[in-house]
Amino acid sequence: MYTINELFDLDHTLAAEYLSQFTYPWEALAGIKDFIIRLGESLPKDEYTEISEHVWVANSAKVFPSAYLGEAVIVGKDAQVRHCAFVRGSALVGEGAVVGNSTELKNVILFDKVEVPHYNYVGDSILGFHAHMGAGSITSNIKADKKNIVIRDGDEHYATGLRKMGAMIGDWADIGCNSVLNPGSVIGRECRVYPLSMVRGLIPQKSIYKNAGEIVALREEQ
Repeated sequence: MYTINELFDLDHTLAAEYLSQFTYPWEALAGIKDFIIRLGESLPKDEYTEISEHVWVANSAKVFPSAYLGEAVIVGKDAQVRHCAFVRGSALVGEGAVVGNSTELKNVILFDKVEVPHYNYVGDSILGFHAHMGAGSITSNIKADKKNIVIRDGDEHYATGLRKMGAMIGDWADIGCNSVLNPGSVIGRECRVYPLSMVRGLIPQKSIYKNAGEIVALREEQ
């Protein structure tokens, strides 16, 4: 299993102190809303503006007029929340991150420089520094049978105890266009996922995911 420290560089998020309480990143999902409210109330008032109750936007960030920001949201310095983005709530958008047109966020932590720029759904997920989701790629966060999510790593299974969990995406990982990350996906650092992929379980860091059962080390194609 990938721990928080194996997936993420905590120097690149305002959530560092919060995440450091946990071993595995999905353990942090339940408390994101309360954490964001506490953090927002402590932000420097000369750098962030509370534009509505429990919604803080950095003065250097750009939120386009048609974007929607729900309750318990922080938009970091130099971030962009573009036209028709739907930030439902409980979302930390990191410094320099991009939330694009028609992208929906719910109960997420986006590290600095994350890009979810076109038609993405990201729910109950954590995306690491410089992670990128191609156009139309999504995190599926609930199973069809509504049972609790189990993370699969080969023959090993890890019961999360969660009914809703999307994906944990490591630093610098890149998700190809129109891919679906099934509930409980864990994508290691610097992974590349081919477009149109259906991902399940754990992908080791520095791997290329071509399709189910075909994962190669990144160095093999360099």
